[in-house]
Amino acid sequence: MMSINQKFTSKFSHSYITDHNQESTEIWDAFNNGKPIRPPVRIGTTTQYFIFNDYLNPKELITFEDYSTDAKTMLEFSLKSAVWRAEHIAPYCDDPIGLPDQFVVRVDLQNFEEAAYFGAPLEFLPNQVPDTRPILTGDKKNALFDLGLPDPFQAGWYGKAMQIYEEMQKILSKKPTYLDRPIIIEPYGYWTGGILTLAIALRGHELMTDFYEDPDYVDHLLSYLTEGTIHRVRAYHQFFNLPYPGPGLFFTDDAIQMISVKMLKKFLLPLYQKYKSTISTDQRIKMHLCGDASRHFKILKEELGVYEFETGFPIDFGKIRKDLGPDVTIQGGPNIMMLRDGTPEDVSNETKRILNSGILEGGKFILREGNNLAPHTPFENLNAMYQTARQFQF
Repeated sequence: MMSINQKFTSKFSHSYITDHNQESTEIWDAFNNGKPIRPPVRIGTTTQYFIFNDYLNPKELITFEDYSTDAKTMLEFSLKSAVWRAEHIAPYCDDPIGLPDQFVVRVDLQNFEEAAYFGAPLEFLPNQVPDTRPILTGDKKNALFDLGLPDPFQAGWYGKAMQIYEEMQKILSKKPTYLDRPIIIEPYGYWTGGILTLAIALRGHELMTDFYEDPDYVDHLLSYLTEGTIHRVRAYHQFFNLPYPGPGLFFTDDAIQMISVKMLKKFLLPLYQKYKSTISTDQRIKMHLCGDASRHFKILKEELGVYEFETGFPIDFGKIRKDLGPDVTIQGGPNIMMLRDGTPEDVSNETKRILNSGILEGGKFILREGNNLAPHTPFENLNAMYQTARQFQF
């Protein structure tokens, strides 16, 4: 368990912060109103970035197991990370520098929650993010089908998640603010990280040969997981009083980078369409896809209504703009390993290459790390990306 002794500080002058925040507000307002000035810059950080951050968490004083199993630790570390980000990351993107009007925290289940929900055991390994092990390997591949659908509030890690949620509420009932800002707990459990990604987490990479050797099994497994996911997502929408179906839909499925377009159309697209029509009232939705999944983008736009993509690497930005046209929002940029290990000159040159690729056509491009900022990335490299972007106009 940790205790907080923190205040907001910045190495930047008051006038610099004021100018930065004014510019960032103007850039985002113009972009969101369809009259962009330059590409906005966003930097994505997850808990991994903060847990393995020597400045914020020296010698990994707080481990992922500490963070994931104790409500007070999760709450306090989340707040501490938010302030650190506002001090140290915001100056290098179009975030406001300074404390937010309110802090938003959540029960943070990383990427293990869905596999654990279906019974995969969770492991905390030293110096690693928590993860699960497959349970459907070998001749156990049919083990789930006779069990029915799991309990959304008790299966896997969700029982622990509810305990953490209730303990956070109890803590905040006694002290509802941090640095004089209110603290809000946002909902959890109401989204998916992807049906194919989940299937591989449960079956392992044997699923790749199943596509050829036992396609009926793949279809059965993916359909079962889709039903179970909808069952859970519906339950959490109801628990948190969220509209169901409701506006907005954002989901991921990073594993589709490993399959062909033909496989996507046959096995995944009908399930995506079912998930979308059940969960969302919107026609246009957003997806996050790591790796080189860009061969799927056009069909996802045309047949699923994906009009915003968060990308990873490697990505041919000029090609995807030609494939998708000017009306699709793309997020992406220099890959995270270049940002971590390259020089500022390397980063600036790569940023220029991307922004000169044709991706700016239509004014719907957000520059960001590609994707999920790595711990120990030099601030000089983030600044190189940001300052280069500021030189470009749509």
